[in-house]
Amino acid sequence: METGLTIDDLNAMPREDFVRAIGWVFEHSPWVAERAWSLRPFRDTDALHLAMAREVERASPQEQLRLLGAHPDLGTRLKLSDASESEQAGAGLDQLTAGEFELFTQLNARYKEKVGFPFLLAVKGCGKQDVFRSLEARLHATREAEFAEALRQVYRIAAFRLHDVLSQEL
Repeated sequence: METGLTIDDLNAMPREDFVRAIGWVFEHSPWVAERAWSLRPFRDTDALHLAMAREVERASPQEQLRLLGAHPDLGTRLKLSDASESEQAGAGLDQLTAGEFELFTQLNARYKEKVGFPFLLAVKGCGKQDVFRSLEARLHATREAEFAEALRQVYRIAAFRLHDVLSQEL
């Protein structure tokens, strides 16, 4: 994960470098950055994010589902991408008690069984209780509603990541 980049740096990059620099922003889905590259130049980070989100919206439902499935379960103890690990640690999900971990594992499994993809939540600014409450509440939604909400959360995660990695020039 490269930091200190500016939007001008990204706008000047060939496709391969652009994808290498920000292809990780949408978890294990560099195709999003690859497709957005042709839309340069971007005036700012928000314009880049909007272009990337639009590429996800234009993607097939199968591609969108693979994007959702590329995200790890929240609270997992498996190997995570650096970005996911940092985000989950910020919400305290790396410090779950044995009981919390067991409950989280059960809730995640129920959610995934119901909708077919992991529970997604942009956890920046959340605590583990916020995550638990959201997961419990969203277990009652329809698959269609959760698909839309999961994509919305992916867009929020990507926005946080882009703003973290790109220097904001004034």
